[in-house]
Amino acid sequence: MAKVITKALRRVAVAMACIALSAFALAGCSGDKSISPENVSSELTYDHSMELKYAKLFSVDYYNDGYKLITLDGEGSYLVVPEGAAIPGDLSPEIVVLQQPLDQIYLVASSAFDMFKAIDGIDTIHLSGTKVSSWHIKEAVDAMNSGKILYAGKYNIPDYELILSEGCDLAIESTMIYHTPEVKEAIEGYGIPVFVDMSSYEDEPLGRSEWVKVYGAMLNKEAEAEAAFDAQEAMFDAVADEVAGTSTGKTIAFFYITTSGEVNVRKSTDYVPKMIALAGGEYAFSDLEGDPDSRTSSVTMQMEDFYNTAKDCDILIYNSTITGEVDSIDELLGLSSFMGEFTAVSTGNVWCTSQNMYQESMQLGYFVKDLHTILVNPDASDSELVYLRKLH
Repeated sequence: MAKVITKALRRVAVAMACIALSAFALAGCSGDKSISPENVSSELTYDHSMELKYAKLFSVDYYNDGYKLITLDGEGSYLVVPEGAAIPGDLSPEIVVLQQPLDQIYLVASSAFDMFKAIDGIDTIHLSGTKVSSWHIKEAVDAMNSGKILYAGKYNIPDYELILSEGCDLAIESTMIYHTPEVKEAIEGYGIPVFVDMSSYEDEPLGRSEWVKVYGAMLNKEAEAEAAFDAQEAMFDAVADEVAGTSTGKTIAFFYITTSGEVNVRKSTDYVPKMIALAGGEYAFSDLEGDPDSRTSSVTMQMEDFYNTAKDCDILIYNSTITGEVDSIDELLGLSSFMGEFTAVSTGNVWCTSQNMYQESMQLGYFVKDLHTILVNPDASDSELVYLRKLH
């Protein structure tokens, strides 16, 4: 109970600081989202920036006395304030304060859980936006069954009473929160900062994995985050060395069929097509860029359009992470009779992803290895693979 009260008092302090900073801004200080890291506050001395290899949608800048500035591309900045340290008095109101310790997190972006797992940070997650029945990560299931993590409602209908009573100090949302801006505003109105995970918008697959460094910075676990990322990069490099820049010449269609009978496929600029290329394959929809002003990673099309492009693909991969797994060729045909006319169906080269692939975001190296395996060996057994299995 004492911890909850302390958390509540801290939220009030942060909220009052934000109000004061807003008044400061109205008096003449501009709240510029593009402010340079050297000019965040006269009270902070810039030291250095985090080195990133692939990620383009975030940056982390370091200051004296343990302060850190996390900036999301086009979405604003977050100042990580060390435990017991003061919030700079001249901080722009555009910058959201994250006061450490961050150990009562409401995690709605399920794909971020694997990143917390990779840096030994699961114990900082106390509330979940995913029900236990929808988790495909053992550690998440175990934590919810034991009561260490409580279900606090999905992104659009959070349990505000529970979130407040448990002393939540940070809500990590997926980009779905932008469909219900009033929920984001309500959470922030209670003095709880909202951080939107944009890792799925990264074009490079390792750019997505590199988001583990964001959470490493939040929890002062930069070394663990660096090690976790390096392990993934090593797996990608191993596949790249084996492929040696050559293509098998085989085409792959990665898709799922919606409840309305349409087909969802990845944009050619998405990280999945890039993993296919790295593994030595060719993505069937190589010119599908979609709306250039949209950050969505996929496009939905009519079955006839999908058929015209993917009919002669060498390999079909059904993405089960949205609508659930398909257990057999017959079940796939039940979703659409058109599928029976595809070359890959007649040759028996149809695969399905496991449902845990999306949630296990720090395991992409295994997926690219799976892709390479089925490209060079269509008869690969399920025991040789991690995230793919053959449909019969």
